[in-house]
Amino acid sequence: MMIMASQGPVVHAHYVAGSQHPGADDPRSDIGRLLISCPDRPGIVAAVSRCLYEHGANIMESQQYSTNPEGGTFFLLVEFHLPGLARRKAALELAMSGIAAAFSMTWRMTIAADRKRMAIFVSRSDHALRELLWRAEAREVRADIKMVISNHETTADLVRGWGIPFHYIPVSAPTRAQAEAAQLALLEGQVELVVLARYMQILSPGFLEAFGHPIINIHHSFLPAFAGGNPHQEAAERGVKLIGATAHYVTADLDAGPIIEQDIVRVDHRCSVDDLRRMGRHVERSVLARAVGWHVDDRVIVHQNKTIVFA
Repeated sequence: MMIMASQGPVVHAHYVAGSQHPGADDPRSDIGRLLISCPDRPGIVAAVSRCLYEHGANIMESQQYSTNPEGGTFFLLVEFHLPGLARRKAALELAMSGIAAAFSMTWRMTIAADRKRMAIFVSRSDHALRELLWRAEAREVRADIKMVISNHETTADLVRGWGIPFHYIPVSAPTRAQAEAAQLALLEGQVELVVLARYMQILSPGFLEAFGHPIINIHHSFLPAFAGGNPHQEAAERGVKLIGATAHYVTADLDAGPIIEQDIVRVDHRCSVDDLRRMGRHVERSVLARAVGWHVDDRVIVHQNKTIVFA
């Protein structure tokens, strides 16, 4: 199958039937989550807990954080069980809207069984892609991978083997705008999250605005240090004793979005640049998988240029 973007690059798509959807009897269908942020003041937890109690919900987990109990911002995650949640969710949301107005809350309610629809962007390196494919299949990352988009055909057979649509969209400086238009056409109405699994292209501010949903990137260094295109070479030249990886939300400021997760591995003077790259790939895989997992499980709140992660 071929998709031709107007005045743009040829897009080759490979399709194999596959299903990643949970069954109708998913036990998580009666589990809901509330993510809340608001000015800190007494009574927030009590009001939310009472609302859930009055609707017959049982609180399974509650985590909270305040930047300052006197005039700061309060963050709350509540996971609850409510039989028949799908049909009762609207009534519960209506009750919560009154509480939200009283406390000036920013909030959302989700159902744990509703898996996020996700697209993965990748270039040649496939280690982060492989990790996400495996974890999604194993239900460790609870998301439906709707498509993989790449500026190279290197991973086409890999993706096809998992029964996931693969779209090849070459990108060059003269065709960048057309390539992004083709990508956006594929994404529109299909996904609510994009993951850059070592996609070695910069997304334009126009793309970010047009897509309008979260994008998570894995950067192969411990940001903000060594933020350039060849961090392992720089790290080797500096004789570092630690290398790491950073998963963050993408913003118009390159590699400066809110950080979700980071990790490190110890190295020493015996490590070559290739050693650092190999060890770095292991860190990148786990860091990106954790970040994506927390996002799709509704455990991340963005506050200014930081994240509150209720892991």
